[in-house]
Amino acid sequence: MTRAYVHGYDPVEQQRLQDQASTLVDLLHGDTRYAAGATVLEAGCGVGAQTVTLAARSPEAHFTSIDISEISLAAAREKAELAGLSNVAFQQGDIFDLPFAEESFDHVFVCFVLEHLRDPAGALVALRRMLKPGGTITVIEGDHGSTYFHPCSAYADRAVAILVELQARGGGDALIGRRLYPLLVQSGFADTRVSPRVVYVDGSRPSLIDGFTLKTFTAMVAGVRSPALAAGLATPEEFDRGVADLARTAAPDGVFCYTFFKAVAGKR
Repeated sequence: MTRAYVHGYDPVEQQRLQDQASTLVDLLHGDTRYAAGATVLEAGCGVGAQTVTLAARSPEAHFTSIDISEISLAAAREKAELAGLSNVAFQQGDIFDLPFAEESFDHVFVCFVLEHLRDPAGALVALRRMLKPGGTITVIEGDHGSTYFHPCSAYADRAVAILVELQARGGGDALIGRRLYPLLVQSGFADTRVSPRVVYVDGSRPSLIDGFTLKTFTAMVAGVRSPALAAGLATPEEFDRGVADLARTAAPDGVFCYTFFKAVAGKR
């Protein structure tokens, strides 16, 4: 699975992913349920941040969750065990070289994975082969270009743009959310439906201020400080000012907005 995971695999990033998942559970997964006996391939499960929610909400479905990173899989297994889940099997695997027979699954679930791949359309084609006729794929991705906030800050805008640039240099696409519909259609899926999921945060929403503005988005940008400086994309003072201005939007008079995109499509 050729990927450009600019955020790294350290414990701080694992915690950020968990904070993101717990904050966005209802927004992203409130309408995802799988029937009893359904087989679901979760492609790119990472540290299991989404896995525990999916498996807990569809306790009679069986999930096979794969990732290319053994480090991430170890964290995912631990989370599933702590949650007492018995309907998930973890396996190391590459989306472009899946260790399963074609048409092995009723459903495929992919969350925050395509943005890191050099060939997202190729990945979708490979995943389509895993689906039985009549099966569905669910894909969730963000789009950093949808970020806007108050107070406005050119430094904060630049810090977000640097994150987008670093991901692009690694072969990924931090703006991929807006591309889900054409990517799925291009990859041969039918009946594609995409819905935007807007995170809106203001001073009346303290849980989102902490869980999303600070611990998810600002932490994600702050996490690329070292590669940003190494690439000469900003001076330390410029980058730190951008992160500080993003954090400033968490003040009582601040506002922060971001859009995720959730797509569901089928295989005829």
